[in-house]
Amino acid sequence: MDPSEVEFLAEKELVKIIPNFSLDKIYLIGGDLGPFNPGLPVDVPVWLALNLKQRQKCRIVPPEWMDVEKLEEIRELERKEDTFTPVPSPYYMELTKLLLNHASDNIPKADEIRTLVKDIWDTRIAKLRLSADSFISQQEAHAKLDNLTLMEINTTRSFLLDTLNCMYKLRSNLQPGSSGGKAQDHQ
Repeated sequence: MDPSEVEFLAEKELVKIIPNFSLDKIYLIGGDLGPFNPGLPVDVPVWLALNLKQRQKCRIVPPEWMDVEKLEEIRELERKEDTFTPVPSPYYMELTKLLLNHASDNIPKADEIRTLVKDIWDTRIAKLRLSADSFISQQEAHAKLDNLTLMEINTTRSFLLDTLNCMYKLRSNLQPGSSGGKAQDHQ
């Protein structure tokens, strides 16, 4: 899975908009949306919110967690804890990117929010790298990584898989009875 696929999944998350048009309920495969009345908030998927915003048909209300004070608390907790702390949304990074790139005028203190989310991301990726390094150096067979998002897992997946494959090949060379010291590739 590449980052664009993770972003696609994130676009299904619901966000609140305040429309400036009227429309009855619309019936989609993914569920019913609306009705839309000017000035009355309604929950819609991010993909629709961004489409309506581009056509100047709504104002996007930032998610509750997309607030400077809340993000500062999350950042400090993430820095204090050795383990991964729960994040406000399983797609916090993707939603921040999408909403700030397309609707930053609807989000108060957008630049501060962008910086805080990047700090949280950097802290979590550094923890993930340390965890992977520890996992590999201790020659563990399995690991439990709670509270990681799909994008975070996706970021280190190829590195970790390549490393584990190399470790497997090295271990199979050290096994008694291995065929002349040659690794057998079991892919």
